[in-house]
Amino acid sequence: MKNKMETLLAEARKKYHESLLKYGVLTINEKGIPSNADSASKLSITIARGIADQLMVETHDKAVGQTSGAKFEQINMEFLKSTFPKLQNLRPGKWHIEKLGNRSGTKTSSFAQYEHLEYLSKITKDNPELVTCIGNNYIVAPDIVIYRELEADEEINKMQLLVNDTVCKMADIRASNGGRPILHASISAKWTMRSDRAQNSRTEALGLIRNRKGHLPHIVVVTGEPMPGRLASLALGTGDIDCMYHFALYELIKAVEKSGAEDSIEMLHLLIEGKRIKDISDLPLDLAT
Repeated sequence: MKNKMETLLAEARKKYHESLLKYGVLTINEKGIPSNADSASKLSITIARGIADQLMVETHDKAVGQTSGAKFEQINMEFLKSTFPKLQNLRPGKWHIEKLGNRSGTKTSSFAQYEHLEYLSKITKDNPELVTCIGNNYIVAPDIVIYRELEADEEINKMQLLVNDTVCKMADIRASNGGRPILHASISAKWTMRSDRAQNSRTEALGLIRNRKGHLPHIVVVTGEPMPGRLASLALGTGDIDCMYHFALYELIKAVEKSGAEDSIEMLHLLIEGKRIKDISDLPLDLAT
């Protein structure tokens, strides 16, 4: 079983990278600059090119702005769909994985821990004075969510009689209590980590932490940023995100070491040893904890 699981995740990682290349998220332009590099930073270009060369990127124009970010979110969602639901032996349940957006009917308030936000939104919508009193920063919008369907009593009692009409009348997981699905994870996907984008991820995380009723979902960030210093701006410290996951950490390590930039090498190893950054292949298993 162990070898089979490793094969599944290794294959999923390979397909993940193939998708980034196929859909034009990871590219190299005619000047030799990878799409995840900061064109104003020689070190960023060097490290990003080192990753790209290992992943065998063909030279062509990159997707523009929002398009690249949206595709990165989509590819991360597909990666999780192909892996996490297959870990039933580690984390059983009926799972849904969705990419949120303006057109999505699923909102943060669609889940058990945050359903009260829908009520707050309604009462503040037409009351500006109330907004000034309680604020409106409770609204959060993760890029990707994983949530669990509630369980019928028949499933809960499958192995042993656990519940009946006299007990467990407010347990979130019990469908007969009439609740909403349970948010299991919030994934923020940021292809690069400029300062403003890093802060957006932290703001989303803090919103989820402060406004929950019930247990906190996993809160993670997936990125393609090549610069260890910029990764550290969000990854260092604890209290907001669980961990940061790099789209190609193994390749990043080799590229940074090859660059010879001592500060970047030291910072990257600090992040790894401190368990603040991991490879994308680690994410499904970590979500099963």
